[in-house]
Amino acid sequence: MGASGDEDHDGDRPASRPVEREVTAMDIDGFRGRLITADHADYDTARAVWNGAVDRRPRLIARCDGTADVVAAVRFARDHDLEIAVRGGGHNVAGTAVCDDGIVIDLSAMRAATVDPAGRTAQVQGGALWGDVDHATQAHGLATTGGIVGHTGVAGLTLGGGLGFLMRGHGLTIDNLLAAKVVTPDGSVVRASADEHPDLFWALRGGGGNFGVVTTFRFALHPVGPTVMAGPVFWAADDTTAVLRFYRDFVAEAPDELGTVIRLGTVPPLPVIPEELHWRPAVAVACCHAGPVEAGERVLRPLRRFGTPLVDLLAPTPYAAFQGGLDDTVRHGWHYYWKSTSLAGLSDAAISVIADHAYGAGSPRSYSALFHMGGAVARVPHDATAYAGRDVAYNIVIDAVWLRDESDEHAAAGTAWTRRFLRALGPHRGDGVYVNFLDSDDDTSRVHEAYGDETYRRLAEVKAKYDPDNAFHHNKNIHPG
Repeated sequence: MGASGDEDHDGDRPASRPVEREVTAMDIDGFRGRLITADHADYDTARAVWNGAVDRRPRLIARCDGTADVVAAVRFARDHDLEIAVRGGGHNVAGTAVCDDGIVIDLSAMRAATVDPAGRTAQVQGGALWGDVDHATQAHGLATTGGIVGHTGVAGLTLGGGLGFLMRGHGLTIDNLLAAKVVTPDGSVVRASADEHPDLFWALRGGGGNFGVVTTFRFALHPVGPTVMAGPVFWAADDTTAVLRFYRDFVAEAPDELGTVIRLGTVPPLPVIPEELHWRPAVAVACCHAGPVEAGERVLRPLRRFGTPLVDLLAPTPYAAFQGGLDDTVRHGWHYYWKSTSLAGLSDAAISVIADHAYGAGSPRSYSALFHMGGAVARVPHDATAYAGRDVAYNIVIDAVWLRDESDEHAAAGTAWTRRFLRALGPHRGDGVYVNFLDSDDDTSRVHEAYGDETYRRLAEVKAKYDPDNAFHHNKNIHPG
């Protein structure tokens, strides 16, 4: 999706560059969607992505109505030697969903999610958001591993791996991917699954958008909810060291049904939180127990009793509501800059680094998040998919956030904080980095770091087979081998 309605994207943007001539949908043979050019009233809204720091100006935005439109747009782009960006949810921090001067193949109008409750599967279009999926699946008491924010795009999250609260019990999003319909760089439509184009299916599960445009995903679903024991518990920032040490031991014994994410920053100004706590520096453990509520209450009792929480929001909660609970804390149009790494564990020394750096961003909107891995994620064979972080204990992402009208100094302070924090974590880093957490200035070496030598080599071979010209390179790019 583009910017939310309460964010103004027009005020400080330079004037749009004119195209050589007006282009209409009739210029793309077989295209029935909507074509948006730089002189269109909706152009600035259509080119805006979740990260407001990204300001790119495509020549054309081809808003597709279905797979046939994607085929037409890909063929048009190749015939006219246009740069190609592919937009699903537009949520990636690096802003790869939009390019300068080329064509954006925009799937944001393709958001259908249909459920087969008997077969426990879902068919999801490539422009859908995780809120769309959760809404459709929870009507049947089913779910699959999705992001932790409802307006995250299904395509980007899936193709990079897919972290979420259900991953310890049910694996990453890619571990639940059964098949994908893909428009390849030559405009062909193929189905990738364990039995059809298995090399492509392997690469799609973690290799990002390097191989084509996925217009439909088919996911396995699991019984979840509709009511789960879920929510965050907040403690004061001064308690961070004690909370993290307790948490480390607590999750080591926790069942796979319990998914947790630590958030270090401030208490968000949500209506369910007392106003006097808003923006107060705090550490939170967000939890979702995907089993019976009574079991969740029992498992989470020690966490709730630890120390003196500022606020405890753990309660029986509709799963879909919990999944969208953080949506307003990471709004469309805010400016974001990320750094990330895996962690070998939560040693006392690593905890000390985290506690010392987590609250130094300067902006109350900035935060870091720590994802507890393991469980079903680690039980998948390392070479089964292109996701290479099966043995990672934790992933941490350090997110500087500021508003568009805040000063350049504010932005500089936030980006410096993320880099300083990442450097300090150096002795405690594990192998690799989650590719979906790489920002726009993370260089090629970090893409290699995300996969390791052997997985990258295999990805490069698949890339050479399906996209030898590297037509799809507005991503965390795999060069053809």
